[in-house]
Amino acid sequence: MGRFHRHSDGTTHDHDHEDAPLGSFDPDEASHDHDHNGAGHAHGDGHDLGDGHDHSHEARDVGDHSGYAQTGRTRVAVLEDILGENDRVAEENGRALAQAGVRAVNLMSSPGAGKTSLLKRTLEALSPTVRMGILEGDIATSIDADQLEGYGAAVALVNTSKGFGGECHLDAVMVRSGLRRLPLDDIDLLVIENVGNLVCPAEFKVGEHAVAMVYAVTEGEEKPLKYPVMFRAADVVVVNKIDLLPHLDFDLDKFLANLHDVNPTARVIHASARTGEGIEEWCAWLLGQKGETPEASAESAPSLS
Repeated sequence: MGRFHRHSDGTTHDHDHEDAPLGSFDPDEASHDHDHNGAGHAHGDGHDLGDGHDHSHEARDVGDHSGYAQTGRTRVAVLEDILGENDRVAEENGRALAQAGVRAVNLMSSPGAGKTSLLKRTLEALSPTVRMGILEGDIATSIDADQLEGYGAAVALVNTSKGFGGECHLDAVMVRSGLRRLPLDDIDLLVIENVGNLVCPAEFKVGEHAVAMVYAVTEGEEKPLKYPVMFRAADVVVVNKIDLLPHLDFDLDKFLANLHDVNPTARVIHASARTGEGIEEWCAWLLGQKGETPEASAESAPSLS
């Protein structure tokens, strides 16, 4: 959808994006779901930006939004209705996960940033000692889910190809569908690998307890400013493919400054899923999320059936 985002205080703000048809879509009927069994490896704890820049001003929001002058309020009203229902289901998902003692991390990125490669490393490192689950979201195919088989984690796949020609994100109802096919009582830490897209996944809560983002240095320094929604939503940003830095015309300090402009509190982990650098730090961050399971009573936990 990519039309507006909500700030931490609950206010909404619309942005200039191309029009797309609005309508309802039942993921339980439209999604193409599969079950897999697999396992993988982990990363470690994050750290603050520490870029030496003074970014005390509010997150930057620049550009021409005049195209929404006539329809902005109507669009926001409709989207608030859609997201309001999504948030209701997301809260139910969160309560069901908490009742099962599961912590969930929503892992997002643009296509090709390296989420699946990172998860393979993650499962290799953590699955021997941590009961892991993966909910894999993709528009089509089971390619990524298949890659995660055999690493010791339970894997459920949700395809979105039947929604508007291919939904660019997972929403709470789709995730509920996937949760029904996971053995939640046998999982301590669930990673939801969202559909590869740099905007839409960040607009839909799915019941997660934390949001992680994978960003590849091949994407350019300006992305936090051009696509702020996901960067703003992330609790941690894994800067992946840093082994390629010697071969790229990429200004890491400039990227970190741009990230700080839109999200001053995000943790940053420098990593390479190829070489294994940063994996221990990423895994430590994940384990930190696992240790913060909120209390939930059986009476308040909804059924996913």
